[in-house]
Amino acid sequence: MRSIRNGLLFISPWIAGFAAFTIYPLAASFYYSLCDYSVLKPPVFVGGANYHELLTDPVLWKSLYNTMYFAVFFLPLATLLAIVLALLLNTGVRGMTIYRTIFFLPSLTPLVALGILWMWMLNGEYGVVNYVLNMVLNPLGLQAPIWLQSTAWSKPAIILMSLWGVGHAVVIYLAGLQDIPKQLYEAADLDGARWFSKVRHITIPLLSPAIFFNVVMGLISALQVFALPYVLTDGTGGPARSTTFYTMYLYNSAFRYLRMGYACAMAWILFLIILALTLLVYRMSRKRVHYGG
Repeated sequence: MRSIRNGLLFISPWIAGFAAFTIYPLAASFYYSLCDYSVLKPPVFVGGANYHELLTDPVLWKSLYNTMYFAVFFLPLATLLAIVLALLLNTGVRGMTIYRTIFFLPSLTPLVALGILWMWMLNGEYGVVNYVLNMVLNPLGLQAPIWLQSTAWSKPAIILMSLWGVGHAVVIYLAGLQDIPKQLYEAADLDGARWFSKVRHITIPLLSPAIFFNVVMGLISALQVFALPYVLTDGTGGPARSTTFYTMYLYNSAFRYLRMGYACAMAWILFLIILALTLLVYRMSRKRVHYGG
């Protein structure tokens, strides 16, 4: 009994912090999601009115569509790009440490600076990207897209910018690649296996725990995309709401329109969506993730 008491005493600072900064905000946000609350006035209990309004809010459905569009295209592209880069950076080329540093550095760039940089690069009239594209497309009678000013190209532009930060995933894949026993590749070489067969039957299966981890983290991150589109559009989500993502609408509801109760209800819906999709990925991965030992 005394040991339990001493144990609780030692972890009491953590318990206090967990209760104050995790349990209380969770409970408060759920209560406020049931209230008409503007921060400036006391909350008024309205039951499930906020959740009912969410079902009929066209802006919410538009933001949810934009977020799913981003996640569906960004996640596979980021996973594929990170694995390819990790495979290239895992070869024994001279000066590999420098190449690894070069590919990791962009992921350290603050998102605000990254957004401003890409906004200049993708400028439809003066951007360097369109300058290069037009050199190729103009002789064919085609024009480069106007990216952030186009409802059709604004989301692909943000996906392209987000791929710039795959360096963290590359580091995890590199660590996973270096854990794969070299004897397996030597045995495959003796059997006459080619490069693609070795990647398919050795590298990908043994890298599957790292892929699973990065996919789950990437999914959670993609569904909460915020900083980059917010900086690019000054929070408006234009043109024609084509870059209004879920978390942007949540933020605007809370701090621009002062509808904190409505924003709390949106946050709980997003939490349930992320939880459901994470459990789905976990269930689908049971027979596809191979842990060593």
